[in-house]
Amino acid sequence: MNNFTDSLRAHHLKATPQRLEIANTLYKYGHVNIEDLYEIMLKKFNSISLATIYKNINIMIENAFIQEVKIPNQKSVYELTKEAHSHLVCDKCGMVEDITLDLSSISELAAHSTNFQIKKADLVFSGLCKNCQ
Repeated sequence: MNNFTDSLRAHHLKATPQRLEIANTLYKYGHVNIEDLYEIMLKKFNSISLATIYKNINIMIENAFIQEVKIPNQKSVYELTKEAHSHLVCDKCGMVEDITLDLSSISELAAHSTNFQIKKADLVFSGLCKNCQ
């Protein structure tokens, strides 16, 4: 298990036991939705509420420690913030996997053809993972 105390503090967050557990869970599983995170957290903090999970997730997002991955037609999942990347999502088992792609040419094309100033690009590919094919 990693020690995220310094990393949380570097993001101007207090290193509470709940935030440390959220960070460790996201590190261990990669991408986790709120309901699964809540079930995992209940094992360590038997009186934790779903509201506490949401409150911590929101403040950790606001401080760029974690990020929300919005997946069309599915629940959002959360991950530790890392360098820009896209996602592969399996339509059958729901597995979410990171993929690093250079989206700069697509962003430039979109910006040029629409005269829109693009700040961020999120790309999610859906299909079948190796195990579900």
